[in-house]
Amino acid sequence: MLTKRELMRNAAVVALGVTVAKLPPAYAANNAEWPTLVEAKDLAEAGFVYGLPIVMNYAVMYEYAVDRNSGQFKAPFNQLKNEPNVFTYKDTAIVTPNSDTPYSFAWLDLRAEPVVLSVPAIDPKRYYSVMLCDGNTYNFGYIGTRATGSEAGDYMVVGPDWQGDTPAGIKQVFRSSTQFALAGYRTQLFGPDDLANVKSVQDGYRVQMLSAYLKQPAPPAAPTVVFPKIDKELVKTNFFDYLDFALQFAPAQDNEKEMRAKLARIGVGPGKSFNFKDLPLEQKLEFGLGMKEGQRKVDEAVAKVGKTINGWRVSGLPGDSAHYNGDWMKRAVAAQAGIYGNDPEEATYPFTRVDSDGQTLDGSKHNYTLTFPPGQQPPVNAFWSLTMYDGKTQLLIENPINRYLINSPMLPGMKTNADGSLTLYIQKDSPGPDKEANWLPAPDDKIYLVMRLYWPKIEAPSILPAGAGTWQPPGVQRTS
Repeated sequence: MLTKRELMRNAAVVALGVTVAKLPPAYAANNAEWPTLVEAKDLAEAGFVYGLPIVMNYAVMYEYAVDRNSGQFKAPFNQLKNEPNVFTYKDTAIVTPNSDTPYSFAWLDLRAEPVVLSVPAIDPKRYYSVMLCDGNTYNFGYIGTRATGSEAGDYMVVGPDWQGDTPAGIKQVFRSSTQFALAGYRTQLFGPDDLANVKSVQDGYRVQMLSAYLKQPAPPAAPTVVFPKIDKELVKTNFFDYLDFALQFAPAQDNEKEMRAKLARIGVGPGKSFNFKDLPLEQKLEFGLGMKEGQRKVDEAVAKVGKTINGWRVSGLPGDSAHYNGDWMKRAVAAQAGIYGNDPEEATYPFTRVDSDGQTLDGSKHNYTLTFPPGQQPPVNAFWSLTMYDGKTQLLIENPINRYLINSPMLPGMKTNADGSLTLYIQKDSPGPDKEANWLPAPDDKIYLVMRLYWPKIEAPSILPAGAGTWQPPGVQRTS
């Protein structure tokens, strides 16, 4: 069962040392076109960076919508699964999970016909969003408080090849670049006693096929798909097999054609069949080296992404296809830093692993504070939060008070300083009863902190444009 961020980090660790006599069909059929050893390494590196978000997405989709025994299964395709709770340390399928807003999920199979997403009228004071993300990890549309308002409405999601008229009553059509896509719902929770209200909102979300929406007979069903099992062991040697499988549901866009042509040389792509175990040993070695180098470069880029401001990295990573514009490293970094992240206009995510002096945050060695000066809390139209993660896995941590974050809805129960500033205590042990309301429990190990600004303000002071805004997050101070 895929559960850890290491699944993708270890994707480049290839099991070497087993020789095979059989040559792969593509190799045997046209040895002249098969890449040389140097080319194989370079191709594996480029292909890994290009394919990392796609394979990561497939892994989550497999756990959430295919494998009913995964422990993370939500619902079959085209069915909505409401989560009437926020994520905890027990949720391990997605790295850096959001624990601010109860989620709802609908994995969409758009091959046979479009899907209609209906939302109820929602109190304008309650932020919500429906992020549409396809198999390329492009955020191809939004429904919600910022994007479409708080009124009720019906919206249609279509696949890349769909042709047809927009039915009456549909407010907007969103086109996915792949045949499978994710609708990820976030509904703001104001506090523990607000959960019943969130459930009521979630009960108003509807997912139905277009034919059902129109009360018409359904079209012929799409062919049955045999989804390949994926886990952290299989992905070590089968990375390109999974990429090969996923690409059959992702028609090539113009800016992908060069990369797709390179991948086709090793049998990766629609109608192709890559099989790592059939490669000659020397090819395995070069592919392994290339994948490891690709992962190293992604790791390095994640650490350097955006602009450093008081120890925080501030960037506008996620977006749609035009936002990435064929920058495969940027797309890979966005996925590894936190797959299914929002566009910066929807939510901006400063993150850090270091204190204000540039020293690694480590809950086993130090206590820390984060202080917002008077009137200088994050400027947002919705709300802000600060979430604690394990520095190694980027997952939420188990702690004695079951608190994974501090957010602005919690402010009435927190204590401010005499001058009106707000200090948060970041440490593994309680700072004492008088300060516990402001305590964000840390792991007894490395720390990864993510700040979330939902619907950030665009007028000054603002964090936008990301990395160049007039508001800056304060540094984390080491206190012991």
